[in-house]
Amino acid sequence: MTQESPTLDAYGARLDFQRAMSYGDYLDLDKLLAAQHMRSDNHNEPLFVIIHHVMELWLKLTLHELDAARENIKQDNISPALKMTARVSRILEQLTNAWSVLATLTPNEYLTFRGTLGNASGFQSYQYRMLEFIMGNKNAVMLKPHEHRPEIYSVLERELGSPSLYDETLRLLARRGLPLPPETLERDWSKPYVPHPAVEGAWLAVYRDTAKWWDLYELAEELIDLEDLFRQWRFRHVTTVERIIGYKQGTGGTLGIPYLKKRLDVVLFPELWAVRTSL
Repeated sequence: MTQESPTLDAYGARLDFQRAMSYGDYLDLDKLLAAQHMRSDNHNEPLFVIIHHVMELWLKLTLHELDAARENIKQDNISPALKMTARVSRILEQLTNAWSVLATLTPNEYLTFRGTLGNASGFQSYQYRMLEFIMGNKNAVMLKPHEHRPEIYSVLERELGSPSLYDETLRLLARRGLPLPPETLERDWSKPYVPHPAVEGAWLAVYRDTAKWWDLYELAEELIDLEDLFRQWRFRHVTTVERIIGYKQGTGGTLGIPYLKKRLDVVLFPELWAVRTSL
């Protein structure tokens, strides 16, 4: 008697996974799909929970790519860094689109289970805070919500004290021979970046002679793309929150919309925006 084939003859698809790894095994789907723990029996709570889980997964990939991009810039490997930052730009588009799905949650639908959140808030997302830090928006106060988790706190503290993506880019410019003052290349990395005229002058040189500095010009435009899409994500966040809860205080204790709108004024790569006026 011949042994039955583990594949489906018509299409060649394997059907027997007793001794083989399946799709669910590879992705550990049992754990992933069991991670959504509802605090109520409200029909709309799964939407809220799943959207935020999806966002955290995208953030995980974003951090993976940006950390690698920064390391490649540090090693003068611009081409791989461009690929990685371009991927992050596409991820940010997905993150922005996610707000449109959450916006289907009406105010009265959200209010029926909002109380189950307690003080939980996206403000406390440590991955989002890592993203802010690696993009250069440094603020030591933002470590405080994570003091109760030493393993998370230490990772955030390390990122706070590390050169940002933009800091490493400026060091790259200096290594390539563009004149930058020492205070822009070695400083207290835990402090917010302060724009410098010499940095704008260096970028102006890049934009005025793109043939000579083509790879740096490409990198500059990738950074602009990143910040552009990051701003769109923030703006869509503000609009979605206002649409659902208006000007109510956030569950995490922030002022809600006024706090979020203030975040819209943050500029991550200031000289790259200023140089457009100078050209």
